[in-house]
Amino acid sequence: MARQPQEDVTLTPELRDQLTAMVRSRSLPQGLTRRARIVLMAAEGMTNSAISTAVGLSRPSVIKWRKRFIDQGLMGLYEELRPGAPRTIDDDQIARLIRQTLETRPNGATHWSCRLLSRETGLSKSTVQRVWSTFGLQPHRQKHFKLSTDPFFVEKVRDIVGLYLNPPDKAMVLCVDEKSQVQALERTQPFLPLGMGYVEGVTHDYLRHGTTTLFAALDVASGQVTTVCKPRHRHQEFLQFLNQID
Repeated sequence: MARQPQEDVTLTPELRDQLTAMVRSRSLPQGLTRRARIVLMAAEGMTNSAISTAVGLSRPSVIKWRKRFIDQGLMGLYEELRPGAPRTIDDDQIARLIRQTLETRPNGATHWSCRLLSRETGLSKSTVQRVWSTFGLQPHRQKHFKLSTDPFFVEKVRDIVGLYLNPPDKAMVLCVDEKSQVQALERTQPFLPLGMGYVEGVTHDYLRHGTTTLFAALDVASGQVTTVCKPRHRHQEFLQFLNQID
């Protein structure tokens, strides 16, 4: 019997990024991440037999998912509905729900919740939750990233970790945290958008366009709070505040 010819798989950079995110996702079903791997391998020119060996599926299964991706795109990698109770929502409603989740934001809120989107679309909260779970959508989550350009980053990390592992005797400990609520901040890099199988990405650092810098200290023994506002946010102001505490 003649073998079925392989169909070429070509990917745009955006599709490749989405498939790579699906492969790396820890929340998506294993079957879905395996199908994403099949498509990525096919795009690299691997044969169906080689892909079959790599992912542990039969060659007909590899051909099936490869063809479904060519015909239907990313949606083709999701399982078809099995026989059972009739569906209460159709594909167009699901597509609109996904687009609304990915491309819009609710008034007066930073992201959609199941209840907000349920009221907006008229679908039940459980339906919104099932669709989000099926497509790996998590609007409430963010993944923060920071790439340090400091040439002495490793040495500084070792110094800080060393203080935790071997603290000096009779030392005073200052727990310092930065709160940005009184600052108008602009992230130094654009947000990485929410997508199917991965959460929104946000860089840690930012540019300050704030109106004031608030320094505050809590004495955990007495409950007393010491505060001062400064027009700038530099180490000089921070040291002045430490001297005030002292």
